[in-house]
Amino acid sequence: MYIRQAVRLSGGIFAALGLVAGITWFFSRVAPINETTAGFVYLVAILVIATAGGLIESTVASVAAMLCFNYFFLPPVGTFTVADPRNWVALFAFLATSLISSQLSARAKRRTKDAIDRQNEIERLYSLSRALLLTGTERPIAKQIVQQIAQAFEFRAVALYERSGGEIYRAGFDDMPEIDNELKEAVVRSELRQDENKGLIITPVRLGRQPIGSLAIRGASLSDAALQSLLNLVAIWLERALTEEAVNRAEVARRSEELKSTLLDAIAHEFKTPLTAIKAVTTDLLSEPASELPVHQRELISIADEGADRLSNLVTEAIQLARIEGGKFQLNRGVHLPSSLILGALKQMKSLVDGRAVNLSIVDDLPPLWVDAELIRMVIAHLIDNALKYSPPAGPILIGARRTENRVIIYVSDQGPGIAEEEKARIFDKFYRGTKETHLRGTGMGLAIAREIIHAHGEEIWVTSKLGQGSEFSFSLPLASGGAGA
Repeated sequence: MYIRQAVRLSGGIFAALGLVAGITWFFSRVAPINETTAGFVYLVAILVIATAGGLIESTVASVAAMLCFNYFFLPPVGTFTVADPRNWVALFAFLATSLISSQLSARAKRRTKDAIDRQNEIERLYSLSRALLLTGTERPIAKQIVQQIAQAFEFRAVALYERSGGEIYRAGFDDMPEIDNELKEAVVRSELRQDENKGLIITPVRLGRQPIGSLAIRGASLSDAALQSLLNLVAIWLERALTEEAVNRAEVARRSEELKSTLLDAIAHEFKTPLTAIKAVTTDLLSEPASELPVHQRELISIADEGADRLSNLVTEAIQLARIEGGKFQLNRGVHLPSSLILGALKQMKSLVDGRAVNLSIVDDLPPLWVDAELIRMVIAHLIDNALKYSPPAGPILIGARRTENRVIIYVSDQGPGIAEEEKARIFDKFYRGTKETHLRGTGMGLAIAREIIHAHGEEIWVTSKLGQGSEFSFSLPLASGGAGA
């Protein structure tokens, strides 16, 4: 690149000197003129040189023209001596005029060239942005960005590193295998690197202050403003690609969840019919007088009856979870007191809590809540059932409610073995059963159902526990409008 510039500059200087020499020979030998006319001719020639060439060529031509003007046209002719002092003034005025004229002409030419270059850059940026708007999703957007940049700006080579996916897309750069490492280093260094010898620019692509990739281009010169605009376009479209990918993944996950929930709901309902028939048979048989059935048959029927109850509970939980995840349930909110919700849940669990120590700790004058009573009673029932499973038979269960600044907290405490710290984050996941050392009983759906119901109310559920010291499950509920100010 430097060699080409040096050759072009040398050619311009020789052409300028040749023009000055030609003017000097013609007007001193072929068509002699006076010194005033010669000075104007030289000035015109210097302006032509400045317009066609540049500042360096016109400056060299100005000095050469001054020397030729002095030697061939100012008396005494044929020497560099100036006899008349007034001619010294004319000589230096000629030199100053020549230099100033060449500078002004070169500056005007440079500004015109810069304006044309900026216009071309704007047109190419517009062309690039229009082409990017027409990109499809059948190919990676980053790959299309590279191809469109190379086409719009006519770069010899373009490479783009997408940090999130770790992919590098290239158009050209086949002779530079090391460009991959340089692109990755540009993201780490987060600084621009320019190699004028190779006409190469490697720069990070930022979205805000965060580097999301890097771009390498070779074969063209860009202004700082155009380069920054190009990087902004690349950053916007890379972000668009990431957003579309996330949306597509979310849509696939949503459809998968809907399909899974629909299938689970359908299968669970199919189980309900035979379970109802089995339960009716076992109940009818167990209602017969003890003398009419042998002891071992009654025991077998009792086992089948308990199994039917357990399977019915599993199916009910599966249906609840499927409806919740499929978005098929709606909150039927109303104004309810915390005590009525807790007592209602205990009534539902009467057959399980009979004979167990259950302590209530409900703060007096708690404000009413704006909740779906049936679903909240279901949450409390799940937590009570969970506490009964893990507390020893003689261990008491504590159920309570207290008020915070703008919420009511309902909690259920047990005297069980506790939950390890690393398991607390997963305890509410669907079907989570714990590690081998802390295997959890049940289906793994009860706490997941409770979490979804509480989240549907816009609130949170959590657990505090230490190994060997029991666990406390708590959840918050919103106040009714009347209770909010109470």
